[in-house]
Amino acid sequence: MYQSLFGDFQSWEPLTCRSLDLDKAPLSKSLLLVPSTLSLLLTLLLPHCQKFFVYDLHAVKNDFQIWRLICGRIICLDLKDAFCSGLLIYNFRIFERRFGSRKFASFLLGSWVLSALFDFILVEAVQYLLGVTVASNLPSGFLAPVFALFVPFHCSIPRVQVAQILGPLSITNKTLIYILGLQLFTSGSYIWIVAMSGLISGMCYDRRVLQVHQVLCIPSRLAQFFSWALEPIFSSSEPTSEARVGMGATVDIQRQQRMEQLDRQLMLSQFAQVRRQRQQQGGMINWNRLFPPLRQRRNINYQEGPRSEQRAPPPLEVSEEQVARLMEMGFSRGDALEALRASNNDLNVATNFLLQH
Repeated sequence: MYQSLFGDFQSWEPLTCRSLDLDKAPLSKSLLLVPSTLSLLLTLLLPHCQKFFVYDLHAVKNDFQIWRLICGRIICLDLKDAFCSGLLIYNFRIFERRFGSRKFASFLLGSWVLSALFDFILVEAVQYLLGVTVASNLPSGFLAPVFALFVPFHCSIPRVQVAQILGPLSITNKTLIYILGLQLFTSGSYIWIVAMSGLISGMCYDRRVLQVHQVLCIPSRLAQFFSWALEPIFSSSEPTSEARVGMGATVDIQRQQRMEQLDRQLMLSQFAQVRRQRQQQGGMINWNRLFPPLRQRRNINYQEGPRSEQRAPPPLEVSEEQVARLMEMGFSRGDALEALRASNNDLNVATNFLLQH
């Protein structure tokens, strides 16, 4: 089992109405808004100021313009890079929501510092080994930490098949993210150097090579200060209880979507109530009592009048392979069994329940 800096989290949060927002991810929101806004300002209104944000390694090395390591590696001068990196940060916000802003910020800081060193090493290695002179200006922006986040994404997030095409080829829950990363990787001539340095720095930090995670980390006092000063600005409120229905949907589809949303809200409210009781009394939560099988819930005809009581169906047989996958994610066997039975052996729904609660 892969041991990463992000602990035992090994599942990707399903795309639900709750995961479409940026609540509990103020750092991700700030990285989306601030650099993108500055990139637009520099491109549209202040093009004469772009020279101060060029990532020029020769100027850093020969003229000792150390400030370019900061200014040139924060703001993207190419709007395509800013757009792609913003989408990737938006998708990687799950790490911040799950493990906190301080740990997420420490990873970004560590990979950002290490990647600056690896940029110099890669450029010198290409010139020495291949005899190829690399352009002095590398792509600007907060790109290396974005590529570094692919390391925990690849190693910690399980691959769940969504659809299968052309025989062995299949579409998974991670395919779109990899395609977006490939688009960013091929957006420029020398962006592969920034990408490689980001991936290497991400592996070094995530694998805790030479204990760099203890040196390049956000101090607790500094984290508390930024939490007090900036979190009220970039924090987001909880999503509203009503989910929007897609335009052009038929009445049946709208009704089904509303019923699924109501079921989800009911399950979450029931779980919150029982969880408070569990904290006071202790013990294991009865998932079958909270979350009856979803297929059974969908087949119920909602009609007026009292319904006769029916005996509870016998427990479903749970796949040991799916139990093993949930246990590899860090959940206990009891919770994995109950979640799979409650979700009618649906691994995605069971994972969603265990992650959110």
